[in-house]
Amino acid sequence: MFNKSIINDPFFVILIALTLGLAPFVPEPHIWGKLKWVAGGAEGMKAMDYFDLAMHGLPWLLVIRLAFVKIKEMLSKANSPS
Repeated sequence: MFNKSIINDPFFVILIALTLGLAPFVPEPHIWGKLKWVAGGAEGMKAMDYFDLAMHGLPWLLVIRLAFVKIKEMLSKANSPS
C-alpha cells in the first residue's frame, strides 16, 4: 500500500524535485529543455518525449501540490476560532 506521508514530507518532495526533476543537469536541466520545446510548439515531439516530460514534471507538480496543502492548512488555522 502507498504511504501518503511520503508525498506530504517537504524534505522528500523537494529532494526528488531537485534531483529527478532536474536531471540530467548539463547542458541545462532536462525539464527546462522539454518545457521550452513545448512552448515552441512541440514540433517533432513523440510519445516518449511527452512521457519524459511527465516523469520529470511530476516531482514539480508534487512541490506545487504540497505548497497548496500547506497554505490551506495555514489559512484554516488562521480562520479557526480559538
